[in-house]
Amino acid sequence: MSDYQPPADVTAQTAEFLRRVNSLNLTPMVELSAKDAREQMERAVAARDLPPPEIKDTRELRIPGPAGLIPARLYIPRENAANPPGLLVYYHGGGHVIGSLFSHDASARGLCHNGRCAVLSIDYRMAPEDKFPASVDDSYAALVWAHENAEKLGIDPTKIAVGGDSAGGNLAAVVALMARDQGGPELCLQVLIYPLVDYRCKGKSYEQFGKGYGILEADTMVWFQQHYLGRSKKNHNDWRASPLLADSHEGLAPAIIIAAGCDVLRDEARAYAGKLASSGVSVDFKEYAGVLHGFFGLTQMIDEADQANLDAGRALVAAMSG
Repeated sequence: MSDYQPPADVTAQTAEFLRRVNSLNLTPMVELSAKDAREQMERAVAARDLPPPEIKDTRELRIPGPAGLIPARLYIPRENAANPPGLLVYYHGGGHVIGSLFSHDASARGLCHNGRCAVLSIDYRMAPEDKFPASVDDSYAALVWAHENAEKLGIDPTKIAVGGDSAGGNLAAVVALMARDQGGPELCLQVLIYPLVDYRCKGKSYEQFGKGYGILEADTMVWFQQHYLGRSKKNHNDWRASPLLADSHEGLAPAIIIAAGCDVLRDEARAYAGKLASSGVSVDFKEYAGVLHGFFGLTQMIDEADQANLDAGRALVAAMSG
């Protein structure tokens, strides 16, 4: 029998989740190749096997990108959505190294269902095969393409949001800055789920939650950083990697920022909410106590995940109404 004990400051449901993860004896990500880390993540997601939220349909797409076609999946909401519905362009998490359309299928379906909008999930290029800023370039190209092809997608081009979790939240925040600066599509909302917005990988929450709080530990973040950005502090400080460090956050789309209370990224989520608010951007900041990085995808297991999915959906409905 294992003598593992979860941290005392997590919720009871989170503690049970950590016990289950510990019993799997997963290899720490920092000891794996990128390929093996991806495969481990996909197996873990497949093992969950829970019924997905109800939507109308999905379509597999290939979007023209700067280095070839970008795989994407369009999630179409049920008939009770607006006609045509708005669109959330969604970027999956995984430190710009792991993650896929499959690994984040449930989250995309949940946002489509709760947000009563279409969701376009983007399978952008990842490191180490394609280093920074390849994922940024793909992500922005996908947003522009979606806006230009609104009729083909069956969506309202005046109601487009961007969103993502972790590294996907990073890309959504960066794309929002690019859209502002490059005359891109006007966005109605940013959905930033425990976003990675400061790739310098340091701070109080790194010290507090850097070990023993799930799969995203401080050394895991450095593993992602090195794969994606290398050791160059110039890259770490580039706003396209660390949108918290952008010169200005004025004029950006409103945002809902969802943070986990026991997460190495917690403090930068708080800081980004503060930056946006002080720049005159409307921000709804929601921090869920006692839960871990990645909790948003644990619906039907952790109550806070169910609530966060509902909160994100309500924000999308409100932003796309009228």
